[in-house]
Amino acid sequence: MTEFTIASFNVKNLIGADKEYYRFEKYTPEEYAWKQDWLADQVLTLNADIVCFQEIFEEEALRDVVDEADARGAALNAASVPDRSKRYARKAIFRKLATDSYKDAALAFAPNASDGEPGERRPGLAILSRFGFAEPPEIVQDLDPPLQIPFPGQEGGYSLPRVSRPILKARVPVGDRVITVFNCHLKSKLGEFVRPDDADFAPEANLLSYDAAGRAMGSLRAAVRRMAEAWVLRNLILGELKQGRPVLVLGDFNDGEHAVSSEIISGEVPFKNYAWMRRHDATHQADRYSREEAEQITESVEAMRLHSAEKLFVRKSSRDMVYTAAFGGVFESIDQILMSRHFLPEWDGAIGEMEYFSVFNDHLTDGSHPEAPYNKLASDHGQIMAHFRLRG
Repeated sequence: MTEFTIASFNVKNLIGADKEYYRFEKYTPEEYAWKQDWLADQVLTLNADIVCFQEIFEEEALRDVVDEADARGAALNAASVPDRSKRYARKAIFRKLATDSYKDAALAFAPNASDGEPGERRPGLAILSRFGFAEPPEIVQDLDPPLQIPFPGQEGGYSLPRVSRPILKARVPVGDRVITVFNCHLKSKLGEFVRPDDADFAPEANLLSYDAAGRAMGSLRAAVRRMAEAWVLRNLILGELKQGRPVLVLGDFNDGEHAVSSEIISGEVPFKNYAWMRRHDATHQADRYSREEAEQITESVEAMRLHSAEKLFVRKSSRDMVYTAAFGGVFESIDQILMSRHFLPEWDGAIGEMEYFSVFNDHLTDGSHPEAPYNKLASDHGQIMAHFRLRG
């Protein structure tokens, strides 16, 4: 059997020192050194075989973090793992203490097509894999043709020519299997406001003239964009599932598990029994699906459905709460790991199963805590990691 771990890590604005990423925002050399130090420790603690990173402005900065994690891992192994000359060297405890290197790992970086000048930068994302890639990873951001969303009964609709951040798709060889991994970072909940051509900022940005309705419209725009991006990701996922490929989807969804955008990505949950439902082409009141048709519908839905690693773990462990983000006293999970049914042991076609789910969130505060500024240099997200065992 083959075991592997896969993690999602929103690093929060990784870029080199003295480089303005957003307007007036940059790290001093000391702040950057502190951030690099913290990130390297987190990567070392995760020790994941595959890591999906979000909010990466520069590939070089991420490589520096990984190199630092490797250097610390080598020092840790030298101090805590006995060499072969020791009679107790083969004890299982030392295998657990050892960390693995990323020296020969592959790194795929997806820059943001909307990245701009200093002060107007836009982050990309990356996948780090100790297993390498079965083929060159694919970056999806510009949509050709644009996604058109018509609304029935009215003219016009919503058009999406580009997702706000790239979607990175990689096929990763693990043991004798190839698993499709998607890394994503959907549009945030921050409102989208329209700036007039003759103005320096959108009217809704002026909090001294607070426009509640206008700001609500901005939230609506952001939500529509996020759900449209979720559909783009869903369509890519379906392309893999229809070919029978096992799929793992990770990233910052900027929404909880039961939000509409998350449900778009994961797919519908089948009804318990479609035989009681009236047929779509019913000709009389009692015209319902047959038992065989109900089974066909259930299988069609299940085959295209994804499952939450967090939810499966909570059920398995009886844990009350998992959270990856905290703000204003609200603790929630907006970073997710979804899996196709290939990893559900109860399915006849399963290739393996998730054995454990780890959450690294001790550094999070709710924004009102005195240590909250610390999060600028750390991350405002917890890291999540799923532990899988593949069948031989």
